[in-house]
Amino acid sequence: MEWKPDRTDKKPIYKQIADYIEQGISSGIFLPDSMLPSERALARELQVNRSTVVAAYEELLSLGIVERKKGSGTRISTDIWGISHKRIPNWGRYVEDGSFLPNLPLVQRIRTETQKRELINLASGELAPDLFPLDPFRSILSEELFTGHLGYDHPQGNELLREKISSHVKEYKKIDTGHSSILITSGAQQALHLIVQCLLKPGDAVAIEDPSYCFSLPIFQSAGLKTFLLPVDQHGINPDDLIALHKKHRIRMIFLNPDHQNPSGTILHLERRKRILELSSEFGIPIVEDDPYSLISFNGIVNPTLKSMDQNGNVLYISSLSKIVASGLRIGWVIGPAQVIERLADAKQQVDFGHSVFPQWVAHQFLDSDYFHTHIGMLRKQLKQRRDELTSSLHEVLADEIEFLVPEGGIHMWCKLKASVNEFRLLEESMKKGVAFVPGSVFGSKKGYVRFTFGRGEAGLIGEGILRFADALKSLQTD
Repeated sequence: MEWKPDRTDKKPIYKQIADYIEQGISSGIFLPDSMLPSERALARELQVNRSTVVAAYEELLSLGIVERKKGSGTRISTDIWGISHKRIPNWGRYVEDGSFLPNLPLVQRIRTETQKRELINLASGELAPDLFPLDPFRSILSEELFTGHLGYDHPQGNELLREKISSHVKEYKKIDTGHSSILITSGAQQALHLIVQCLLKPGDAVAIEDPSYCFSLPIFQSAGLKTFLLPVDQHGINPDDLIALHKKHRIRMIFLNPDHQNPSGTILHLERRKRILELSSEFGIPIVEDDPYSLISFNGIVNPTLKSMDQNGNVLYISSLSKIVASGLRIGWVIGPAQVIERLADAKQQVDFGHSVFPQWVAHQFLDSDYFHTHIGMLRKQLKQRRDELTSSLHEVLADEIEFLVPEGGIHMWCKLKASVNEFRLLEESMKKGVAFVPGSVFGSKKGYVRFTFGRGEAGLIGEGILRFADALKSLQTD
């Protein structure tokens, strides 16, 4: 046997052996009813432990590919292509071999655990249920008549909604754009996915903030991109770091979250915004501006977005209603040059034939009503109260254990633990005690950080959540 397992591959060796034999059967190298080498012989030939071969044969046996009889060895099933024994695909291999990577196991675990009602949720990046505008939605759905059609809509999304978003971003963000430069997406997440898939190619270098939400997304790795980190301080990224990265790696695209950044809560300084736009024009690098939080600044002042300052069409602007209205509505949008929007719209059509007409209609009715402005005012007030509850609890309970910057908007608090603690063990212990957060390493290279989402925490329970977190931290420190 010329084939040998690859010891540098992350896939377990026993799975490599099982996959090789299965592929050999499909290609005719191993014939039905033929004997496979004995466990000892194959282990000796491949220079692996016998237990590794046993595990490989057991996997093949569970799939019905081989038959084993005590004293007779392992034989390829004679009925493998017959009708009496239907062969089961090796779904494990398909799952592992797919080009679209799964979320980090830790992220999957947090999402599963936060579905439990008894858990105080300071992890999920969304609003608490009591902050959703349920009464306005009930009023819209009961009083307004649906006037749209039920067929496929425009590839870029419902025209009335895009016109409304055009006036919305003009009023609230000072962004001057027409409806033809807008694409409706299923939240900001789909917008990011479309941009990565349609405008970049494997091997391209992109710059993301450190820490940042983008760090946790597998879409960059799935697309074969090389990601390089721009450190975030209290004023956002430093433009000089971008210059150094571009000289070394030829950056093709920059991904930024300038206002109340996730997870740090920082605001990109105005002078840095200007300099980044200058560098974008100098180097010809497009900027993807992700803006989910700028409307929920607690003082009511909305900073100039990069898109509103962009004189050359270098910025692709992403926003949504997920963080300011309701995450389940799944309404987001991209604003950019017409040719880019058309390209992204074509890709979206290939995936889902366009957005559902009903959430687009509800979003239009809500944005077009007096409800929206009232809702944003309520949201700013409620989120500030929850931020203050979290801040007070951290000062009272963990003043000697934690450092943090108090955000002036958004929904997240970024905290540095003073003591060296395994953040993953801390998460496990915290969830046992009934509170969830997100370990900082999910968002970047920095260790010893945690993110609390006060927007998801329910008023009155945030303090209890911090008490439980403090209890978990203390138990680890005394181990």
